[in-house]
Amino acid sequence: MRSYAETPPTGPLRAVVEVAWRAHTGTAPHVQRVLPDGCMDLLLSGGRAVVAGPDTTAHLAGSPAGGVTTGLRFRPGALPALLGVPADALRDRRVPLADVLDPGRRRLLRPTPAGDGDGDAAWLARLALALQAAAVDDRTPAPLPRPALRALAGGMPAAELADRLGVTGRTLHRRCVATLGYGPAVARRVLRFRAAAALLYDGVPPAAVAARTGYADQPHLSREVRALAGVSPASLAPRTGSPDLAATAGSARSGERVRGQVQANRSSDEPSGSATVA
Repeated sequence: MRSYAETPPTGPLRAVVEVAWRAHTGTAPHVQRVLPDGCMDLLLSGGRAVVAGPDTTAHLAGSPAGGVTTGLRFRPGALPALLGVPADALRDRRVPLADVLDPGRRRLLRPTPAGDGDGDAAWLARLALALQAAAVDDRTPAPLPRPALRALAGGMPAAELADRLGVTGRTLHRRCVATLGYGPAVARRVLRFRAAAALLYDGVPPAAVAARTGYADQPHLSREVRALAGVSPASLAPRTGSPDLAATAGSARSGERVRGQVQANRSSDEPSGSATVA
């Protein structure tokens, strides 16, 4: 049986990591629908370390029978500074970590563990801490503050947000592209969808979800869900539905949920996302 579990980060990692997670495929291969949510992940599976970039549409990720994937889901905009790579360079991509890091950061890599689960999690945590320390003097823009992310998710126009942050619209656009992987307009769509997906999985009716998350009406919500997730809003509701949306104890980019987070993006072999704007 497929399983998924999350662990809250501790210590300094709490500033940049939303959650540590582990997915076990079980006895049959599994395909996970990974939904866009503004997050990026570091993944370790079968001794292979991968960066999952920010998604703009759903990504179908397959896991073999018995596969175990361990990951760190980073807060929106946080991982690019640690990697020293702008988020748009990794948009809609899954890339081996060694191919992403510059020579200085690549020296932080150590041989990956054999895949015993706990060892994988400890390896990822040590790596994230090392990358966090190495990024202190990096010139990659800092992520948007959480109130700004919430404002975008709530539909605030880019010009108004730029005024609140005391920057020009062009500066805000560059900062969004470098940290989130796309400009404010796409970020607004993705972050609002993230909030809507969490409510849909909680069983909130689509009309109420549309009203609560700033969509013009239920048809607007339906169009956006289909565009970003590739499925209807009903497919994200808790049910025994199609195989790639089956809910277990899991994460928010495909429709699984733990401790208030839709798990649709993180419980796959190569996921990239989450369900709350932290």
